[in-house]
Amino acid sequence: MPSSYTADRVVGPVLQKDKYMRVAVFSSKAYDQEFLAAANLTVKNRHELMFLDARLGPETAQLGQKWDAVCVFVNDVLDRSVLEILSAGGTRLVALRCAGFNNVDLAAARDVGIVVARVPAYSPEAVAEHTAALILSLNRKIHRAYARVREGNFSLDGLIGFDMKGRTIGIVGTGRIGVCVARIMRGFGCQVTGVDPRHDPMFVEAGGRYVELPELLATSDIITLHCPLTSETHHLIDTRAIDLMKEGVMIINTGRGALVETKALIKGLKSGKVGHVGLDVYEEESDLFFENLSSQIIQDDIFARLLTFPNVLITGHQAFLTREALRAIAETTIANISQFEQSGCPVHPVTLDKPG
Repeated sequence: MPSSYTADRVVGPVLQKDKYMRVAVFSSKAYDQEFLAAANLTVKNRHELMFLDARLGPETAQLGQKWDAVCVFVNDVLDRSVLEILSAGGTRLVALRCAGFNNVDLAAARDVGIVVARVPAYSPEAVAEHTAALILSLNRKIHRAYARVREGNFSLDGLIGFDMKGRTIGIVGTGRIGVCVARIMRGFGCQVTGVDPRHDPMFVEAGGRYVELPELLATSDIITLHCPLTSETHHLIDTRAIDLMKEGVMIINTGRGALVETKALIKGLKSGKVGHVGLDVYEEESDLFFENLSSQIIQDDIFARLLTFPNVLITGHQAFLTREALRAIAETTIANISQFEQSGCPVHPVTLDKPG
C-alpha cells in the first residue's frame, strides 16, 4: 500500500460483543480524527474507524473494500465505478460528513445496493459568520491593510470601503445558513432579499423579502450564494447573470464552487462590473484545497489568475471549520452509522427523490 494511502489511525471496539460497523474514513485530517473518535466514544456499540489521508476515487476505492461503510467528504469521488468496487467488497453505506451530495452518483448507489447518508445541518452559524467575515474583509480591505502594515506601509490609499447600513444583500438559497446570513446582515442595517424555490417563514421573520432571481441580481449590492449544487444551479452565476448585476457588485460564494462560472467571473472582474469577490469554494478545488501546496507551482491557470486580483479574497473551504460545527458533523455522522447498523436506514438518508 503506497505511503500516501496509509491508515493514520484505527480506533474501535476491543472484545465488544454487540454489533458495530467497520468504517473507512477517507480524506481525514487531524480534526476529523479528533471529533469522529470523540463522537464514537459516546455510542454504546462503538464502531471501528480506519482513518485514511487518501481521497476516495477510482484509484483508491479498493482501500474501502471489506469495510462496512465509507465516510467521505466534499471532494471524494463516488461515481459508478467507485461504488461498484465498494459494493463488490461488501460496503453497504456511504456516510457523507457534509450536507451536499453532488459528488455521489445516487442512481449508481441505488443500483448496487449502497445506502447514502449525509449531515443536513451542523452549524449554520459557522458558514454564515464566515460569509460575513468575507464581506467585511473585502469591503474594508482588511486583507490588503494587514499585508501593508506588516511591511511598514501605513498608507490609506486604495482602502476606502462603504457603510453596510442601507445596502441590499441578495441571498440565493434561504435554508438555515441563508436565514442566519439574513439575521446578521439585518443587524448591520442592510436590506435583505432572497431567492429560493421554497419560501421559509423564518427568512421573512429575519427581515428578508422574497423576490425573483432577475430582481435580486439587478438590485443587490452584495450577492451571496447558499444554495445546493444541482443541474439547475450549476453555473448559476454566469456571464448573463453578471450582466444583470449592479456595477461594482460584490459576489460571495461559500456554497459550492460550480455555482459560479469562474471564467465569467474573471471577465466581470476585468471589466469592473464585479467589484469584489469572496470565495470559500472553487469549481476545480479538488486538486487544490485541503492540502499544503506552498512549495509547489499551482498548475491551475484560472485559479492563479483569480489570485492576481487585489479585490478577490479566497479561503480554502474553511467556512464550516469551527469546533461547534465539527462536533455536530461528527455526532451526526456517527448517529447515521449507528442507526444504519441497527435498522438498515440512517438518520438522514439521501435518495434520488427525497434527500433526508
